Amino acid sequence: MSEQTRVQGPASYFPSIEQRYGKPVSHWLELLASLGERKHAEQVAWLKAEHGMGHGHANALVAFHRTRA
Repeated sequence: MSEQTRVQGPASYFPSIEQRYGKPVSHWLELLASLGERKHAEQVAWLKAEHGMGHGHANALVAFHRTRA
């Protein structure tokens, strides 16, 4: 993969998130959407506490989710 086609930013974590937690990214984004208007840090903390997700993975999902909203 060349430098120009390499995925960057939060989406670069998606393959490892799917592999580690066994669910597609769409699953996690749907869960985040169901949380409503919680703050970024609250969403990250929820993924970590309720789903055992690491901070980097949770933060990447929340950051991506919030840029889509």
